[in-house]
Amino acid sequence: MGALRTPREKWVGAGLQTLASGGVDAVRVEALAKSLGVTKGGFYGYFADRDALLTEMLDAWEREATDDVLERIEHEDADTRARARLAGKLTFSDRLRPIDLAVRDWARRDPAVAERLRRVDNKRMDLLREAIGSSCADPDEIEARSLLAFCLAIGNHFLAADHPGRTRAEVLDRAGRLLLERPTDDPAR
Repeated sequence: MGALRTPREKWVGAGLQTLASGGVDAVRVEALAKSLGVTKGGFYGYFADRDALLTEMLDAWEREATDDVLERIEHEDADTRARARLAGKLTFSDRLRPIDLAVRDWARRDPAVAERLRRVDNKRMDLLREAIGSSCADPDEIEARSLLAFCLAIGNHFLAADHPGRTRAEVLDRAGRLLLERPTDDPAR
């Protein structure tokens, strides 16, 4: 009986974990094999080379960060804004957030990755436009609020500021409500 090969998904998953923790330069076949406790020979049964693995890693990230999120929120019995909030929580989960940030860093140096990131971000912005557009008719305001909401979701992870008398979660919740909903005293509401 032959030895069982390490499944392709394990290589991709280990690659994504390594990308998140050390950046794209840390994704090396030998290091991944060692972390998986296998020889690197099994890698070449699935992938022609490191670039093929990197492409599959990006495919997996894009699928999980957009397609899987959109499929999940489609089945939610909630209004558009609640679905957008859920999409943000899923997209920037403890698992996906570090991968997303690593892809953003990688995209700064690789035009093909930058194009892929643009495609993913455009899908995310479309969802925000739809959510904000459900309570706002001004296209300029929809675009501005969508941009601010997306910047909040990403930029929040780079800020170390304190919020006197409030928790970060309270401030983020309030900021999200300000961006996704029209103020209660707004006559257009």
